[in-house]
Amino acid sequence: MKVLIIRFSSIGDIVLTTPVIRALKTQLDNAEVHYVTKKQYHGVLKENPYIDKIHLLDGKLSSLVKELKKEKFDYIIDLHKNLRTSLIKLQLWGVKSYSFNKINREKWLYVNWKLKNVMPNVHIVDRYMEPATKLGVKTDALGLDYFIAQEDEVELSWIGEDYTGEYAGFVIGGQHATKQLPFEKMIELMDRITIPTIILGGPEDKEVGDKLVEYYEKNFPEKKVFNSCGKFKLNQSASLVKQAKVIFTHDTGLMHIAAAFKKQVYSIWGNTTPELGMYPYRTSFVVYERKDLDCRPCSKIGHKECPKGHFKCMREQEFDFEV
Repeated sequence: MKVLIIRFSSIGDIVLTTPVIRALKTQLDNAEVHYVTKKQYHGVLKENPYIDKIHLLDGKLSSLVKELKKEKFDYIIDLHKNLRTSLIKLQLWGVKSYSFNKINREKWLYVNWKLKNVMPNVHIVDRYMEPATKLGVKTDALGLDYFIAQEDEVELSWIGEDYTGEYAGFVIGGQHATKQLPFEKMIELMDRITIPTIILGGPEDKEVGDKLVEYYEKNFPEKKVFNSCGKFKLNQSASLVKQAKVIFTHDTGLMHIAAAFKKQVYSIWGNTTPELGMYPYRTSFVVYERKDLDCRPCSKIGHKECPKGHFKCMREQEFDFEV
């Protein structure tokens, strides 16, 4: 049986589909599992042993469809469900397909009318799994997967001897500004961490990471803080997550990678909420959020700035952990 999974983006969403990949490969006899994603996310999946072949969208959709037609799939599991995936399924005429429920109506009512009771108490992983159950597979208890090539494993001594023991990882980025703590709240959080801290994020987070390092070098030089943003590729950052004692993170892709490594996760929520179904999966986690704000969630994704102007969901966060 040859099965095609489709999920084009993004990092976190792709990681959240890994239980589906594993279930199809391990629970179906002679299953050949293929996966379609965007070229920039190839690294998230390239080491996954449950995938037989990865197909990449890099340019025209017609070129990808031509490639997929040659494979003669038996089934398509559509875990993106948008116009692009509809066009693929239409052109792979005759291939039976199953799609996950995006619950767009429920999310709209929750975001716009704050009707929390319309949201199903179901993690998105289980919604991703639902179409795969049509092929006779079921959810296992193994959680998320993330695989790193040996050459991407970071030797901690490269960073410094202070980080070869226990350290905390702090993921400072986020796809949207309203998912990220303001700088002063980052300081407040980091002040409570008593072990060395590695700041995690992409090149776009380097400037803020440098400011955090500069702040502590100037005011508390005894505190060990290293900014890894912009210095490592995604899978190298994942290696740093894997080796950390705990992870502090906004609602972002590295949060789900931390869950894949069964880390203790302290998740910080701004304009989005765990009720949207994308909280850390099958790992120990703590949620920090302002539950009493009647403006949350203001979006199922995020904004460049707070629509209300006050940004209370992040500015009024309170932290009580001990690490």
